[in-house]
Amino acid sequence: MPGDGAVLTDGRGIVSPPEPSLEVDLNGVRFATPVLAASGCFNTGREMAELVDLSRVGGIVTKSVTLNPRKGMPVPRMAETSSGMLNAIGLQNVGVTEFRAKEAPWIEGLLGVTPVIVSIAGRSVEEYAQVTIRVRDLPGVVAIEANISCPNVERRNQVFACHPDQAMEVVGAMSRLTVVPVFAKLTADVTNIVEVAEACVRAGAHGLSLINTLLGMAIDVETFRPKLGAVTGGLSGPAIKPVAVRCVHQVAQALPDVPILGIGGIRTAKDAVEFLLAGAWAVQVGTANFFDPQATVRIADGVRDFLARKGLRGPADLRGRVKVEDRVREPAYPGSG
Repeated sequence: MPGDGAVLTDGRGIVSPPEPSLEVDLNGVRFATPVLAASGCFNTGREMAELVDLSRVGGIVTKSVTLNPRKGMPVPRMAETSSGMLNAIGLQNVGVTEFRAKEAPWIEGLLGVTPVIVSIAGRSVEEYAQVTIRVRDLPGVVAIEANISCPNVERRNQVFACHPDQAMEVVGAMSRLTVVPVFAKLTADVTNIVEVAEACVRAGAHGLSLINTLLGMAIDVETFRPKLGAVTGGLSGPAIKPVAVRCVHQVAQALPDVPILGIGGIRTAKDAVEFLLAGAWAVQVGTANFFDPQATVRIADGVRDFLARKGLRGPADLRGRVKVEDRVREPAYPGSG
């Protein structure tokens, strides 16, 4: 068999480039493809296993786990928008004790099939720490995602990810408690996402997940009432992709050696490639799974086809290659006036 980078011929002397590899290495955290299933859209993969071959999914990020069980927000919890979806689930989950009892054996069974990243959420630094301790040793778990877009009840419900010092505090506490790599999941609902990202990396984050949903609202004009029981919720889907791509690019420019998982409105292989060009090392697919359970596999196959067409060896050959040198970068917020 030809080795890496070997040139193949068809017997007539016509040169064919080697088949590109989809494998990605996020500074020691490896995935067979750069397309993962995002938190909240795949759970642990148990239900999705009947619909998709999990061995062809790059990785699975679990639904966020909290210290204690949560019932979630009042209904209705979801509302379709013209270009995406609003949700206010409220981190409903069984809590970490039940999670270990029910899901740990399933996750261990995925060893050699697909890697699992456990998402953790909490109301305080102590809660994040306690959940970290309880999931850090689960077989099959290759990383932890710190969902820090949650209110800090100890500081007047300020969102951890909106304040560099609070983000640093929770990520630092988690990182000190485990050798499992921690990825900080950040929100774009901030003035300067680079500042928050840098704080997380200084605190010990192995990588970053960009971005979480954007805060939004929808109103039923017939009833004059909000479409969500919680009034506001997280906007996901195609509407947020340009914001997510911008955030990935800005953070990648500032932290080129830090692995970034790009998230936000990815439906096609071209969407995934756009994130990679912006500086992402891999991507997560969320809302698209609701209407196409095969989305992660389909998108990964499309990325491979794109790489082959461009004569590239793998996703790393795309990372950060957007050409901005000849473009005017100012003003940052162009307007009509």
